[in-house]
Order: sequence, then C-alpha cells, then structure tokens
Amino acid sequence: MTDPFAQPNDETRPHDSASWHSFEPAPAGGPATAGDSVPGAADGAATPDTNPDPTPATTPAAASAPASYSPAPENRSDWTRGQWAASEPTPEHWFESAAAPVVAQPVRPVPRRGAGAGTIAGVALAAAILASGGTVVALNATGAFDHGSLPGAANPSANSGALTRPVTVNESSAIIDVAAKGGPSVVRIYTKGVDPNSPTAQEQDGVGSGIIFDAAGWILTNRHVVAGTTSLTVELKDGTKYDATIYGIDTLTDLAIVKVEATGLAAATIGDSDGLKVGELVVAIGSPLGTFDNSVTSGIVSALGRSITTDGGPIRNLIQTDAAINPGNSGGPLLDATGAVIGVNTAIAQNSTGIGFSIPIDIARPVMRQALAGQPLARPYIGIQYVAIDPQLVKSLKLPVAAGALVNILDQTGKPTGEDAVRASSPAANGGIRTGDIVVALNGQAIDATHPLDAVLTQFAPGDKISVEIIRGTEHKTLTVTLGTRPKDLS
Repeated sequence: MTDPFAQPNDETRPHDSASWHSFEPAPAGGPATAGDSVPGAADGAATPDTNPDPTPATTPAAASAPASYSPAPENRSDWTRGQWAASEPTPEHWFESAAAPVVAQPVRPVPRRGAGAGTIAGVALAAAILASGGTVVALNATGAFDHGSLPGAANPSANSGALTRPVTVNESSAIIDVAAKGGPSVVRIYTKGVDPNSPTAQEQDGVGSGIIFDAAGWILTNRHVVAGTTSLTVELKDGTKYDATIYGIDTLTDLAIVKVEATGLAAATIGDSDGLKVGELVVAIGSPLGTFDNSVTSGIVSALGRSITTDGGPIRNLIQTDAAINPGNSGGPLLDATGAVIGVNTAIAQNSTGIGFSIPIDIARPVMRQALAGQPLARPYIGIQYVAIDPQLVKSLKLPVAAGALVNILDQTGKPTGEDAVRASSPAANGGIRTGDIVVALNGQAIDATHPLDAVLTQFAPGDKISVEIIRGTEHKTLTVTLGTRPKDLS
C-alpha cells in the first residue's frame, strides 16, 4: 500500500490524465463527499452521481462532499455539463439540487388518407390467396412437405439449443428474480444542505440511493451523497419515510453509513466481489434523476480493477460496468445474478455511454462490520509507497518475481529515485519493511494483478497483526506488522 509523501514522481498514483464526471445532473447540484484513496497508491474519491430531485418540498438536498471533493462553484444546468480534460480533474464536491421533472409526450396517431378500408382489405386478401397457392405448389414440387426430409428430422436435438436455451429469455428471467429480491432493500435518500462551493451559500436539495445492509436500520451509501448535509430523509420502496443520521464517513473511499431508527427492514444479501469475472451479468437498482425510484437496469461486468482520478486523488480497484447508471443512482447496489450485492454504484465517465463504476462490496465490508459493532469507521494504515509489479517493470529492473508490490519510489523513466519509500515510525518501519523490498503476500494471500496490495489490505482492521512475506535481494522473509489507523487527512 502506498502512502502519499507528496513526491511528484510517485508511480503508485494513477496518471491524472483523465477526468470523470459524477452521476449528478446539472440542473441542480447535490452535495458530494470526498475521501481518501484506497490504501496503497494515492488516496482518492469517486466521481459521485447524486442527482437532484425534481420533487419540490418533499425532496431534501443531496449532501456536500468531504474535504477531498471540490467542484467548481457554478449553477448546474445540465447533469452532463462540463469539459473533462487532463488538466481538469473531477471535482470532489457534488452538491446536486433537485432536477426538473421529466415530461413524457404522448404519441399521437398520424391520420391516413387514400383508398377505403374495404378496397384495401379486398386487394390484400386476393394477393394473399394467389401468393399462398403458388408457394404451396412450389414447396410440394421440391418435397418440402415430406417430413422425412425436414432438416434435423433424423436428429431431433440438432437445433434444440436455439429452441430450449434462448439467451434473452434466461437473462430476462434472471433480471426479474434479481429485481424482486434486491428491490426492497434499496432506498432513496433525500438530502438538504449548503453547497460548500457555492458563493451564495444557498441551501439546496438533492437525492441519492442507499442499500439496507441490516434490518435494524443500517444503510450503506456514497460519501458524496450525504456528507455535509443538514438533514437526511430515507424513503423505503413502499413509500415509508424515516429521518436519518450519518453514522460515519469512510476515510478511504466514497462510502458512508447512514442510520434510521427502525427494525424489521428488508436487508440486502451481501455478496462477494472477489470472485467476479468479466462478462458476468449484473443489475443496478436506484433512483435515476431522483424521480424514478427503484429503477432497474442490467449489463455486464466490463472490467475489474479500474482506477479513476479526481482532483482529490484516485480511487482504485473499481468494477466497471455498462449497466446504465444515472444521476440519483449513487449509493445504490450493483447486484450479481443471484441478487447479492457485489458493488456500490458511485461514478460514471462523462461524455460516455455505458461506462460506470462501482466500489467492490469487499472494500465496503469492513466499515459495515465496524458500524454494526458500534465502532468508529477506520481504515488500516501501513505506511509505504509501492509500485505494482508488471512485465515491463520486471524487465527494466530485472526483478526476481513476476508479481507483487515493489516498495520504492520511481521517477518518470521508471528508475528508483533513491528516496525512502517507508515512512519513519510507520507500522511498516516498525515491522522491518525497507525500501527495495518486494511484498509478495499478506497473511498468505498472494499479491498480484487480481489481488493488488491496497485491495488486500482493506480486508484488515487497525490493530490487526498480519504476516508480510517479502523478497529482499535473494532472501525470502516473513515479517509481522501491526497495522495502524489511516489518518483522516491522508490524501
């Protein structure tokens, strides 16, 4: 895991060359919250998508983002507005206001003129009779009516796959089941607060989504949906509303825990994001545009381990999906084909179609456990900067292994700078980790492209003692490190 020491050439930080747009609509800004990045490379927060709610007085405001989010102070006129370039990283505060209602225009039939209905019907009937008669004669001459000559007659199962396993029917059935199972645990969150970036400091309303993860009123959502708000209201699928409070804000990524005083709520099934495969069917549920609550969209897992950059830093290890995600979907679930939550929808790429991002549920699981245990939300801290090992790095530095995390700081050419990559007095330093070491496993879990060091580290809690397997020169060592608590201001 890399800890930012503010070195300009820290290769663990994703290149700040692309920017991402939050889910929020432009008509009105909803507060967004920002956060620290995943342990490891630079810390960062996802591009929120909280959407303004078109409903009037009943719609509280979307929350303002934590310190790491900082959008430009301007009124939103279109949720897709804004130019994103390498020089303009995604802002961190997404204070979304209520969006204007979507108006549907009825389709009117176009009047037809010409021949009367009787004439047209007569001509059509005559033509059909003549055509069918000719077809019968032609088919009979070729022996097409002979059952023994029908394609596949000798092997009735030859084409059975297309008849008995239509993909669309199976997918549709799965999506229906997922919607029925996961829908009741998805809530709409109304927020009210003051946009920290607004020069007028006017109170605004916004809307986001959330996931009930415990029947006693515990809700998981995005940090940018609720942070900085002055009031929160949670609405269940059946329309029941509760006043809500923020239990805690994640110091690592764009997550937050909200609490309502209720029992017997429909809690979601929490899945496992570690076993996800590219191409898997996924379903997103939320309140797009803050108006269409419990809307269901589907798609696939487009990619895993994605990183996006905001002006507050990068967010890493995200799930990329083409399931439609819109303003107001922030904080809603991404579910697998069994209806289990495997991600928290958090961002979309601006000026794109079908590029959305979700925080893996395995990254959220530790903070959910802490909330249920009545503990403050905290993330582990190790105190190193590292570079994920890939084939190019192996070749250029002649490394002895093909995977792992190189504890080092590299310059723009990929060469070590000579700076110390282990922070003084940090858990790593106290545990004996040195600059130049290669971390190959944590508690027996191999570090590789599928299991990067920062993602594996999130599974632990502050105070945990973990075994760290390293390679130092030609030696293979196992060290014991007691993890610290990630500083809230770490960026």
